[in-house]
Amino acid sequence: MTAPTSLLHPDAFLSPFAIEEAVRRALDEDLGRAGDVTSIATIPAEAQAHAVLVARQAGTIAGLPLAVAAFQALSTDIIIHPHAHDGAAVARGVPVLTISGPARAVLAGERTALNFVGRLSGIATLTADYVRHTAGSKLRICCTRKTTPGLRALEKYAVRCGGGFNHRFGLDDAILIKDNHIAVAGGVRPVLERARERIGHLVKVEIEVDTLDQLKEVLATGLADVVLLDNMDIATLKEAVRLAEGRVVLEASGGVTQDTIAAIAATGVDYASAGALTHSAPNFDVALDIDA
Repeated sequence: MTAPTSLLHPDAFLSPFAIEEAVRRALDEDLGRAGDVTSIATIPAEAQAHAVLVARQAGTIAGLPLAVAAFQALSTDIIIHPHAHDGAAVARGVPVLTISGPARAVLAGERTALNFVGRLSGIATLTADYVRHTAGSKLRICCTRKTTPGLRALEKYAVRCGGGFNHRFGLDDAILIKDNHIAVAGGVRPVLERARERIGHLVKVEIEVDTLDQLKEVLATGLADVVLLDNMDIATLKEAVRLAEGRVVLEASGGVTQDTIAAIAATGVDYASAGALTHSAPNFDVALDIDA
């Protein structure tokens, strides 16, 4: 199977190997040991089908390359014509793909294709709504590691399709010192000094703070690149921006919702991270309609 990449968002990042692995795993899960026994029992092997993948709600589409890969993994005779690409805004009722080919293969790939497009489009659509609330500000909305196990690369890609940005992909991306690290290491300065002693020059260091006093302590060390402002109210975020004076990148986290994101953006922080983008996005309503 060769992963299709022409439908990927042009400014997002997703390895073709991640597509292939995810599709193979999903098809194996669904087809099990014997394949689609219903279609095999009821549909003649020579039967052909023509189907349309339709968006049943308005939003931002994502996951089309995975849908294509799912169908084409089941039959090289399937022909697919795209009507959109990942990251595109779509209206309710519009077709996003047409699929033609062996009926058994089309039916066997249906649920896997819909699962990928529904899940990833849901994330992209929710992210786009967050981004809309930050219009006119410098704020970038980003995701977290609160992702579905095994689907992180796909879900973070969907965030990019919605106009958001990615935080670290894993524990090996960057240093992110949280409250428990500080407690175990013996304080803000000791933990930052230990981090700086052990990392390369290209590794960024972010540290989480809960209070303005902690922020002042971090700023005094000059050892952090980014400060995560955890669960601070709007007034405190504004004061944090004033204190930092641009010396570090500031990220707001905790309580970042569609209702609060505009006010957070107005404080002047650089980033806001929201786990909800990936762990609470509703599924996007998409369907496969066979018309012949």
